[in-house]
Amino acid sequence: MSRFDSYKDKFSCLRMRREDGILEMRLHTNDGPLRWGLIPHGELPDAFAEVGRDRDNRVVILTGTGDEFSGIRANVASRSLAQGITARAYDRVHWEGRALLMNLLNIECPVIAAINGPAWRHCEIPLLSDIVLASDTAQFQDSAHFMSGMLPGDGMHIVMPLLMGMNRGRYFLLTGQTLSAYEAQELGLVNEVLPANQVLARAWEHARLLAARPTLLLRYTRLMFTEHLRKRMQDLLGYGLAMEGLALMEQPE
Repeated sequence: MSRFDSYKDKFSCLRMRREDGILEMRLHTNDGPLRWGLIPHGELPDAFAEVGRDRDNRVVILTGTGDEFSGIRANVASRSLAQGITARAYDRVHWEGRALLMNLLNIECPVIAAINGPAWRHCEIPLLSDIVLASDTAQFQDSAHFMSGMLPGDGMHIVMPLLMGMNRGRYFLLTGQTLSAYEAQELGLVNEVLPANQVLARAWEHARLLAARPTLLLRYTRLMFTEHLRKRMQDLLGYGLAMEGLALMEQPE
């Protein structure tokens, strides 16, 4: 069991607050939009684990800071991970990559995404939520992988074809396609598109309605919804991360 006071200030890439059992997790880098890197890659698996072990969490809201949910766009990415990677160094990436999504799915209460702006990096994280709300300024792209010279094997290869359909998902990953909030809504990735200044308030509105429901109804509905996803991750996530690591070993000449 975890207690909120023991983890609320533990993670440098998160600001957390809780009210009436509703936990708001706000991603950030130095109080600005999250810049994906080794820090969030290492902290978020532990954060999701702590949240999942806290039985006082009745609903979780996941949102970002400022005008972006997570950055950076394709072709602006650092190649630091691919430069001089060793098996021992990649072992950490492999472990964290598996724990990141599995620990998110192991949270036993409804999760609502309030996507405040573009999600260039790891958009699968908010899109795995039970309710997905997006700002009309939101955009979605997998900037971290194929377009930046990396294999999309850390969950994107599972989540995007599952949510978008196999052919649309593969196209999205191979071409660096950017989807607007409304295109994402048409594809079923997003449930509601709202003005930027209304997204978080709408998430809290949904959260309060959910939090009023009986505890076991919330918990077991979440477990039922995520069981298929957890099985897919268990089968394919480690394999995809292993393929990603092997592809990194091919250094450009």
